[in-house]
Amino acid sequence: MVKQDLRERIWDRMETEGIARFPFPPQDRIPNFVGAEDAAERLAETDAYTEASVLKCNPDSPQLPLRRRALRDGKTVYLAAPRLRDEKPFLALDPAEIPPEEYDRAPTVSHAAEYARPVGPKDVPHVDLVVSGSVAVTETGTRVGKGEGYSDLEFAVLSELEAVDSETTVATTVHEVQVVGDDAVTPDDHDVPMDIVCTPERTIRTETDQSRPEGVNWSALSTARIEEIPVLDRLRE
Repeated sequence: MVKQDLRERIWDRMETEGIARFPFPPQDRIPNFVGAEDAAERLAETDAYTEASVLKCNPDSPQLPLRRRALRDGKTVYLAAPRLRDEKPFLALDPAEIPPEEYDRAPTVSHAAEYARPVGPKDVPHVDLVVSGSVAVTETGTRVGKGEGYSDLEFAVLSELEAVDSETTVATTVHEVQVVGDDAVTPDDHDVPMDIVCTPERTIRTETDQSRPEGVNWSALSTARIEEIPVLDRLRE
């Protein structure tokens, strides 16, 4: 199935069946879903989470419960600035620098910049756990995002700088209806496979055999896109 067709199918089903939660509509975004808190708790029960001290997490609503949990558990959370548009495109949320009573507010997309410390990619330490938002995912780890490619590009940049590597676990939290058959989508070379998929009902260890990007695939990027993202422009030089 074409990725966009799959996205539309998932978005429409979540809206029609009342699975989607605010923000609305679910289309053209990483959709929030009923049970996001339960999926986050499942991920928090895994060894990959409990042993992690540094997380890189997407800023979308369905992963907010996990970001809040991570701060309460003393873990530093890195978020990427929208479209990597800033000179220092990562925001470090360090629980030691945030009042505990603000842990719920600090990792929200509208307030993170108030509490976070902007850092350049070279200042991001080794990331133990990457949490990605998904529109759809297979049980063998193939992920479909909302179609802009920034999540995979962020991983590629951090991989180029060795902040993520084979020791980094990659996970996602989704509703059960977002888990699709392995034949539903064919991964592209730049797609980052998931090691763990958590729904409100179950934890899937994908045992993926899909290879990870080991750096930025420069041949797949236009000159215009490189020039509009400062970190790419610097890395290319």
